[in-house]
Amino acid sequence: MPDGTPELSLTLHRAVAEIPAAEWDACANSGNPFVSHAFLAALEESGSVGGRSGWLPQHAALRDAQGRLLACAPMYAKSHSYGEYVFDHGWADALERAGGNYYPKLQVAAPFSPVPGPRLLVHPGSGLRIEAMAQGLRQACEQLDLSSVHVTFCTEYEWTALGAAGWLQRIGTQFHWTNAGYASFDDFLGALASRKRKAIRRERRDAEASGFALKTLRGHEITAKHWTAFHRFYRATTDKKWGRSAYLNARFWPLLGEALGDRVVLMVAEQDGEPVAGALNLLGDEALYGRNWGALVDAPFLHFELCYYRAIDFAIEHKLARVEAGAQGEHKIQRGYLPVPTWSAHWIAHPGLRRAVADFLDRERPAMLREMEALATLSPFRRDAEQE
Repeated sequence: MPDGTPELSLTLHRAVAEIPAAEWDACANSGNPFVSHAFLAALEESGSVGGRSGWLPQHAALRDAQGRLLACAPMYAKSHSYGEYVFDHGWADALERAGGNYYPKLQVAAPFSPVPGPRLLVHPGSGLRIEAMAQGLRQACEQLDLSSVHVTFCTEYEWTALGAAGWLQRIGTQFHWTNAGYASFDDFLGALASRKRKAIRRERRDAEASGFALKTLRGHEITAKHWTAFHRFYRATTDKKWGRSAYLNARFWPLLGEALGDRVVLMVAEQDGEPVAGALNLLGDEALYGRNWGALVDAPFLHFELCYYRAIDFAIEHKLARVEAGAQGEHKIQRGYLPVPTWSAHWIAHPGLRRAVADFLDRERPAMLREMEALATLSPFRRDAEQE
């Protein structure tokens, strides 16, 4: 319960199902599917979080004296730092070497999803400030005797408010495509330098000539066969990249499809009627969010076609503001996805570690901004003075 506001009470919940979906989504109210009750419930019902996953739900709910939900947050007690995409392994090692325990910690996040969006979900009619929720999370951390609270891939507004409340601020980088009101993919290509435009056209032609049937499926068009195949794609990617167990299990995908319906968009390549590669996206009110990719075949430019170009096609057709293509990958720049900052905020209880991390972040932030400026110079877009 935040200081000075005894009419508010903070409770922690071991399942999102303990909080009515309508109440949760009224607070989320963002058009971002990754903080929706349905998405979080699919993770829990499938067993992808909870159990021995190291992601134990501790969803925070802030209510007034009448029991009305004023704010909530998707939060987990973590026994490791995997699946977060904002890396703090060095911080954990430092505290362990000093004789402390970094784990468990509290993580406010959309699990396994480096997707920016709101994290401290305040009901728009509550009049509540983010700082009240932040204070409640700090108190929960202290009462549970945990090392820290981490709010990752939050909004810049939340980042600023948490920084003003004394949280440590971190900046990262992603690559997003922005829709400048394009009428078609060719219209988008017209904004690029000639050499970049020709390269993308060649890549799309080569992907089309590979002999696969390329499809964009949505909602009910995605069948059980597609989900079974997609889990194989997903495992092929995780096994190759990390060589360890995948975060998401086979039960998650059909539950996700059932829960989110037309917000699920799957770009798929089929060979003789069988899916052989796919890119999974979730649709928000303003953006298409690229999430998972995998393939059982190796074909020229198929990855770019399914993950990037067909996502742009979809965004233009549906008049979306942007496509967010996820973490990492400077190769995305040449496909029109430019660097943008991401935000995270961290509360660390141990004074010595807090000072050390604060010093590190004070040096890291300007370095990240300089890196983004350097990456932006690689933009494929035509400069005003460039002649065609």
